[in-house]
Amino acid sequence: MSARRTRGNRTFFAGFLLVALLVAGVASYYASSHPDGLESVAGKTGFIDQEQKSPTDDGPFADYSTKGIDDDRVSGGVAGVVGCLLVLGIGGGLFRVLRRRGADEDEGERVPEKTEA
Repeated sequence: MSARRTRGNRTFFAGFLLVALLVAGVASYYASSHPDGLESVAGKTGFIDQEQKSPTDDGPFADYSTKGIDDDRVSGGVAGVVGCLLVLGIGGGLFRVLRRRGADEDEGERVPEKTEA
């Protein structure tokens, strides 16, 4: 891969990361404070009283917010940015591991090139 193409890829991914973080951190500031779709439908159809507590309800980012931050909008923005970074880290890590594993398997299957005598 050429250096120019690598630089272009890095620029693209840096831009993508910046946009993702801006959407997660800033756009969430303007998100609706109304219940999400499932809660809204549950309230309208009458089964909201059957709601059960989630096992992750005590987590640091439960209910689209961050524990310890009192401002709801900032709390949601921090939760969005951290979530974005976690998904990027886990997805990127899996991509690297699987790509390397695939490259190692391909090397074992390569047929040596014939040389002319």
